[in-house]
Amino acid sequence: MAEQWNNFFVMVGGGAAALAGLIFVAMSIKPDIIIRNPTHKNRAINMLTSFTAIFMTCGLALIGNQTLEVLGFEWLAVWGIAMTIFIRGYSIAIRSRMSAIGLNAPRLAGGTICHLAEVAGAIFLILGHATGLYIVAIATIILFAFLISGAWLIIIGIYEDQAKR
Repeated sequence: MAEQWNNFFVMVGGGAAALAGLIFVAMSIKPDIIIRNPTHKNRAINMLTSFTAIFMTCGLALIGNQTLEVLGFEWLAVWGIAMTIFIRGYSIAIRSRMSAIGLNAPRLAGGTICHLAEVAGAIFLILGHATGLYIVAIATIILFAFLISGAWLIIIGIYEDQAKR
């Protein structure tokens, strides 16, 4: 079954690495605004963490001769850390009240559900169920949409911050 997934993991992992690089470059254009605003800063951290997690889980999936159970443990560690960082960052951003752009319940719920689904998929793999691959794949594709829209929200937020000055 692993051979059937190779192209998916190569495509998604490569896309995640490319987008993480683009976000890093984009953030370097206005780092002072991002660093001073907890919403922008934590959104950037969350995006980079999630794209890195996607890249890492795809890379781990491409390692040969490992069982679904081993892959599940690897993914559980990566997605558990990514989910913790996501929830922490979102909480800090909400409490800071510096920029409300994109800080709403649907975005928090959507991102959290994606991360929880990835953790659940990893647990399915640990239990020996290949269904976990499908769960993680769907959650990762949906998470991509949240991450890309998050990049757009940083751009809009920076523009709004500059307009206020």
